[in-house]
Amino acid sequence: MRLVDLTVDIPASSHPRGVLQDPGKPSRWKTAEFRFYSISVFIVVLIMAWIPIALSSSTNPNYPRFQSKLSRGWIAGRSVDNSDAQYRGFRSNFIPLTLAAGAYLLAKFGRTRLSPNARDNMYLIPFNLGASVVMLIALHGSSALKILPILTINYLISKSWGGSRFGPLMSWIFNVSILFLNDRYSGYNFRDIAPSLSHLDTFKGLYPRWHIGFNITMLRLVSFSMDYYWACNMAGDLDHTNSSTLNEKQRQTMAHPERMYSYPNYISYVLYPPLYLAGPVMTFNDYIWQHRHPLSISRSVVLGYSIRFLISLLTMEFILHFMYVVAMKNTQAWLGSTPAQIGMIGVWNLMIVWLKLLIIWRFFRLWAMVDGIDAPENMVRCPANNYSTLGFWRSWHRSYNLWLSRYIYIPLGGAKNVGLNTLLVFTFVALWHDLTFRLLAWGWLASLFVAPELIAQYLLPESKYGVKPWYRHVCAVGGVLNMLMLLAANLVGFVIGPDGVRFFVEQLFGTTEGLRFLAAVAVCFFAAVQLMFEYREEEKRKGIQRRC
Repeated sequence: MRLVDLTVDIPASSHPRGVLQDPGKPSRWKTAEFRFYSISVFIVVLIMAWIPIALSSSTNPNYPRFQSKLSRGWIAGRSVDNSDAQYRGFRSNFIPLTLAAGAYLLAKFGRTRLSPNARDNMYLIPFNLGASVVMLIALHGSSALKILPILTINYLISKSWGGSRFGPLMSWIFNVSILFLNDRYSGYNFRDIAPSLSHLDTFKGLYPRWHIGFNITMLRLVSFSMDYYWACNMAGDLDHTNSSTLNEKQRQTMAHPERMYSYPNYISYVLYPPLYLAGPVMTFNDYIWQHRHPLSISRSVVLGYSIRFLISLLTMEFILHFMYVVAMKNTQAWLGSTPAQIGMIGVWNLMIVWLKLLIIWRFFRLWAMVDGIDAPENMVRCPANNYSTLGFWRSWHRSYNLWLSRYIYIPLGGAKNVGLNTLLVFTFVALWHDLTFRLLAWGWLASLFVAPELIAQYLLPESKYGVKPWYRHVCAVGGVLNMLMLLAANLVGFVIGPDGVRFFVEQLFGTTEGLRFLAAVAVCFFAAVQLMFEYREEEKRKGIQRRC
């Protein structure tokens, strides 16, 4: 088993493999050039790990600034940096979530045992529906009385116009308005609607801030509206289609008979318990396909995915016990640090953002897999293994990327107007995440940083220059620039914000030490990109197909 088998071939009901393995180019792993790259990158990774570990020591002059953010840990008597609010919520509720998942799966197993027809998953839609309503009340309490009317209004809007384009248009307007109103009124209070209803505000449920996660639900509402609109404009009944021949992409786009777009199916899809809180996001078409034609997800696949999840969880625990970079970021405890130290605080914060999201999404995807539903894998590549801006976004929150492509990018014309459409997509992504200038700045930077790669692909196409001996090295230089731009955009959006980046840039370009550090980073990135190129070739030789 090689490294590529462990890091890319995600356990699922179906794999993105080619029919035949592509011999591709001869392997360079054993050449002197790539041995040098491998040894250099290995040493650099050790240094990258040592810097934040050293900064997390109590001897660090900035330690008192972030010490209050640390909690009691369980590894080697060390404290744990549990200061990331999103991951703290998941980490603190891991056992209750696991018990809830177990209870749901046990109840559904009992339901299938009681009925001979239960292997037809459409028969289980009523069970999903009932479990969804119970879950909604348990999580959000009386706020279920706010959520269900929103869902119903969107359904009526979608169905009222049938195959008319006014249906999806009005659904888009309604859902975007709801996002803004949810933020403006903080999920609404019953006492503000009518004083006589104020007693309902006391029943908050386990997760009263339902409006914070409603942006995930909003994606499903739009998916139903758009899928229904396209189904109404396609001729023929698809009952006879053999789903065993459909891959993930085909399941997302293949329409159903109009009767499948019913209210019970719609509510069951929008509130499907394993994926409701965080995703991954499935299209309505894919969800119904997997109920009409159940996929076969073997126990070995589920076991393999479970092991990956546990390894990721333990890796995060190790990082949080030995690298207190989130606490440093939250308290801006980088004053007096060198550019290398500030850079590592930023880089490891990004790695923690990636790892926490991977863990959360894999937990809920694993729950769905045990339930027989194969949702898209959200994180298909580590951000440290990305030299392409386009590839980065395809592999980061992949189900959301697929949603954006299907419901925004392609309907707007796709590659026919790639610049404007990319800007519109990233603007929507920023506002969808959070209605703040920091995220908007991130969205505009991210869309701007896609342009150099597109221009380079046009001026130096692989089809024309790929056989040239210099081509790989020129591409590696471009990969270095892409990685630097991705780091800058994500530091703005998800770590230290515009003000923190401004301070970092001043230290980077305003000091001799900063310029030396930047030059060293560029050299290290060049070696890493060369390894990434060869890693992609190894994937081709293994028959693994990736667009990222």
